[in-house]
Amino acid sequence: MRQILVTSALPYANGHIHIGHLVEYLQTDIWVRFQKLRGHRCVYICADDTHGTAIMIRAQQEGREEEAVIAEMKEAHERDFAGFDIDFTHYGSTNSPENREICHLIWKALRGADMVVEREIEQLYDVEKETFLADRFVRGACPRCKSPDQPGDNCGNCGATFSPADLIDPVSTLSGTKPEIRRATHLFVQIEKLHGFLDEWTQSGTLPTESANYLKGYFLHEPLRDWDISRPGPYFGFEIPDSPGNFWYVWYDAPIGYIGSTKAWCDARGENYEDWWRDPETEIHHFIGKDIQYFHTLFWPAMLKTAGYNLPRFVHIHGFLTVDGEKMSKSRGTFIRASKYLEHLDPAYLRYYYASKLNSRVEDLDLNLDEFVSRVNSDLVGKVVNLASRTAKFVERTGLSATYPNDGGLFAEFAAQGDAIAASYEAGDFHKATRAIIELAEKANPYIEASAPWELRRDPEKAGQLQDVCTIGLNLFRQLAIYLSPVLPRLAHQCGELLNAPLESWADSKTPLTGTPVAKFQHMLQRVDPTKVEAIIVESREEAPVASAPPAGPAFDDGDQPLKDEPLADEITIDDFGKIDLRVARVVAADEVPEARKLVRLTLSLGGDERRTVFAGIKAAYEPADLVGRLVVMVANLAPRKMKFGVSEGMVVAAGPGGENIFLLAPDSGARPGQRVH
Repeated sequence: MRQILVTSALPYANGHIHIGHLVEYLQTDIWVRFQKLRGHRCVYICADDTHGTAIMIRAQQEGREEEAVIAEMKEAHERDFAGFDIDFTHYGSTNSPENREICHLIWKALRGADMVVEREIEQLYDVEKETFLADRFVRGACPRCKSPDQPGDNCGNCGATFSPADLIDPVSTLSGTKPEIRRATHLFVQIEKLHGFLDEWTQSGTLPTESANYLKGYFLHEPLRDWDISRPGPYFGFEIPDSPGNFWYVWYDAPIGYIGSTKAWCDARGENYEDWWRDPETEIHHFIGKDIQYFHTLFWPAMLKTAGYNLPRFVHIHGFLTVDGEKMSKSRGTFIRASKYLEHLDPAYLRYYYASKLNSRVEDLDLNLDEFVSRVNSDLVGKVVNLASRTAKFVERTGLSATYPNDGGLFAEFAAQGDAIAASYEAGDFHKATRAIIELAEKANPYIEASAPWELRRDPEKAGQLQDVCTIGLNLFRQLAIYLSPVLPRLAHQCGELLNAPLESWADSKTPLTGTPVAKFQHMLQRVDPTKVEAIIVESREEAPVASAPPAGPAFDDGDQPLKDEPLADEITIDDFGKIDLRVARVVAADEVPEARKLVRLTLSLGGDERRTVFAGIKAAYEPADLVGRLVVMVANLAPRKMKFGVSEGMVVAAGPGGENIFLLAPDSGARPGQRVH
């Protein structure tokens, strides 16, 4: 039996749970339920992330103590999670004595390893609100790729990390004013001292391939920056014991909350938390979103390694949620709170739909609302529950047959698929698991259709045959319910009640159920009503802000000189354009070519292991180091060109007349390497 501790990223205590959050918590819950069904000891630990400036400001605005704010939100979070059948072993808070204790222990270890340095830095300060600004409260242009409206810690376009003071034209989101720079003493953790360890650990199979390549190509090719671990007061959090007036930054005590919440659970049960966090036989599995992967794969393992705690056995990383192909939007009504969904729809629908989309790769997930309705109605109602609804009522008085009838090998075939389905669950490839389960359902339904129990019941002499047909149908349904139980725990419970045999183990799918009574059939899943989906959208929609009138006169200074310098080319056809394969690519390395006056050697990633070397004449416009990590557009099907300095395998797309006036074209945030530009 494996001993497994599983965590999800801690939801911040300044907002409600929405359907985007639920991708992660449902993904984790499904994996945990599967492990328990396999007979392993698996605990699911989570907590509210409670510290930081946002909570402090909100409490001040509402005239309450911070503790009251976070207590109210914790209750709302737990209620929403329970509504979606997310079963935490323990749900705690980072503002707990246990978490404070572990923060002190890890800090002592970092100090003992000489990992902490102190230096005075320039930090943005909101004069109106009289507070230093945390990363999330500053927006501005990225200092590396110049993308506008980026937060104060990382760029969503090129992936660069930085401090808020590095932003171009920063603005405080608290007051809308331009912050001023003030000096303050901060403490830093020197994770570069563990560069070799982090390089080896991130490339050891602990992360999805996409994430390992991302870290290798962007972070680990150069010295790792010191991690700013402190914030000066006023700040809601834990004060650093050996640095009065400074508080641990929220990203220090938030992941420690995994350990602190484990300790709180263990203390209540008389267990020792070190059996989970120091025993090398225990597996630690983290489930997180791709937006916080560098915290969990660089800073967090550095802390664990230094303090002697278990490192994660695997970090499962998922992408973002879109709705109908677009970012969630309040104005379109697609920014949907968990509580709003539960007012109208069964949580089983969303659990199944997400599972049918999730795989082991770091990919975004799209909630297509039309497909959501059709897939749930077709797969769950029309193929799975249909087996029970068309057979159970005919054997309410007789129960199942005393011995399992001849079904032409269907039960054996279903049982034989159990190991492959289990392997898909284990790997986090829920899409593959659910697809295999529905394919089995598609084999069971023709048997019931051909046997027509509704016809057999009319002939008393065929009562035995009717019982056998229904016994087969209900056993096949039971196997499907077992395989789906990590995804649909309510359906599994209903199946157990119907057949008077709780579904307790994956192995239950190997042996048919015979001779048991059958309860009166109760509706298990209703069809999704599209009007209820529309009601959620309507009720979630907020009026979009009214755009202000444009200023008088021309809004932009767009002269005609560029067209005079380079007139439009001759007209081409769509077929001509179709020959050009434009792709999004990420710069994973950029090097000067000393012997070339204009060229920079770029190594471009098209995703996975696909790499291209391109020589670009942009030396006068860009420092090579500033290019690493940013997304560009490349001509991917250009014939390789042999040059004096090597072979160029494509071309990057840029605008401008040349020299210092060259501007690389870049896709918006959300584009991924390998995507075609149409």
